[in-house]
Amino acid sequence: QVQLVESGGGLVQAGGSLRLSCVASGRTFSSYTMGWFRQAPGKEREFVASMSRNGGWSYYADSVKGRFTISRDNAKNTVYLQMKNLKPEDTAVYYCAAGQTIVTLSSLREYDYWGQGTQVTVSS
Repeated sequence: QVQLVESGGGLVQAGGSLRLSCVASGRTFSSYTMGWFRQAPGKEREFVASMSRNGGWSYYADSVKGRFTISRDNAKNTVYLQMKNLKPEDTAVYYCAAGQTIVTLSSLREYDYWGQGTQVTVSS
């Protein structure tokens, strides 16, 4: 299995920024489409962003478009989520995920591997 470890979460005031990182084990990171999802208390896990194997394209949920940026560094086996202008509504546990056969980018069921998550809390 591929192991994914997220980091970079924390407490930030509304309007602030955080950068999340997800480091993958193994040597086949470039074979995977990568995604970020989040889950707030009492809510279902939802799609945030995804990026193609070579970083050629990215896709965002409407709720974060223009504020969040996904990127990847295949040499470091790492995917990032740069979050700007954070809002209290962004408070959630953020998970990174990897998948080799992704048809619907926002479908969490199509991703094969998941990290344990990192908490992001945005205060008003």
